[in-house]
Amino acid sequence: MFKTIFRTLRYRNFRLFFAGQGISVVGTWMQQVAMGWLVYRLTSSALLLGVVGFASQIPTFVLSPFAGVIADRANRHRLLIITQTLSMVQALILAALTLTGTIQVWHIITLGFLLGCINSLDIPVRQSFLVELVEKKENLANAIALNSLMFNSARLVGPSIAGIVVAVFGEGICFLINGISFLAVIWSLALMKVLPRQPRHKDTRILDGAREGFTYAFGFAPIRFILSLLGVTSLVGMSYVVLMPVFARDILKGGAQTLGFLVASAGVGALIATVYLASRKTVLGLGRLIPISASTFAAGIMLFSLSRNLWLSMALLAVAGFGMMANMAACNTILQTIADDDKRGRVMSFYTMAFMGVAPLGSLIAGALAGRIGVTATLVIGGSLCIAASAVFATKLPAIRALVHPIYRKIGIIPEVASGVNVASELVVPPED
Repeated sequence: MFKTIFRTLRYRNFRLFFAGQGISVVGTWMQQVAMGWLVYRLTSSALLLGVVGFASQIPTFVLSPFAGVIADRANRHRLLIITQTLSMVQALILAALTLTGTIQVWHIITLGFLLGCINSLDIPVRQSFLVELVEKKENLANAIALNSLMFNSARLVGPSIAGIVVAVFGEGICFLINGISFLAVIWSLALMKVLPRQPRHKDTRILDGAREGFTYAFGFAPIRFILSLLGVTSLVGMSYVVLMPVFARDILKGGAQTLGFLVASAGVGALIATVYLASRKTVLGLGRLIPISASTFAAGIMLFSLSRNLWLSMALLAVAGFGMMANMAACNTILQTIADDDKRGRVMSFYTMAFMGVAPLGSLIAGALAGRIGVTATLVIGGSLCIAASAVFATKLPAIRALVHPIYRKIGIIPEVASGVNVASELVVPPED
């Protein structure tokens, strides 16, 4: 079982990536929790929480399509070293302003926007770089699951540490720790031995490359359906993250430590989901998992919004975290494996847009809506819309199956079986009787 879950760690480059990112992401989660608490401490405004979320993520929506073109054309390894270095500088500036007592909300918004610009390039490059870290494509699903496992292990540890550090030392120390943690991932990238990749692309402008990527991604029904559901879920469901300080302080009557526990609880559920996905030996059934996991996530945040007990809230957030991560990883795996090699960066840029790019719009809407109708009603409405979108996606599964299974047969991930039934047809739904 252990060997099955961690089988991709036998690749040296992936081990380095896993270790370096694992340390860095702990710091990233510490910064995210501390930043939300700092904004709410300074302003007591749910609307400004939404504004900060909007500013830090809207660049992903605007710039990711162009970043995807760069990811398909440039050296991804070198790009990652650059983006991680810039992220480190951003965290250290934020730490300096906070520790000197000069931090203001407009500083947080500006630095959040800067980090969003960096992430708009970093995320699609990092996602598509995973393919270069594993030698056999059938191990890609495990690599994606382990990457998510690392991310959510850090999500469990980082917020818990952040809650204690903020309570004892203040938010600035969290930002400082995050800045220092980037040294681990930069060092791991520097130690990698990556073969030069020869990108296949026409000598066209970036705008033309982005247009080509858009036509490819949204012209192919499986990619279009997956991105659409992911976009709806992110827009109306993920806004619960920016409202967490309101639940921690005003509804559950806690402090920064309570906020850390809530965020970490979602991380526990997500961690369980990644262990489950990493233990899978096949991609069979991932398509079915997409609408089920999206609905599970939606139900979790709806019930969480109604809870007034800390332990129940933590349990419900664990359910939501499981659903969110299972959905994200299943979508990621299918998209990475069915995308053409020379367009994978652009497909993953649209994945980034759908998962993170539309979230700022949701954050802004949720912040404004919460100020009018309350945080509970806001999350109930968002969860209901997620469930409705999942039901629509479920009706598209037969069409997705018909288009995806020839691709999996062609690239050899799923072979023919003796009975003459191609098991790749089970990728998204079981064979019809």
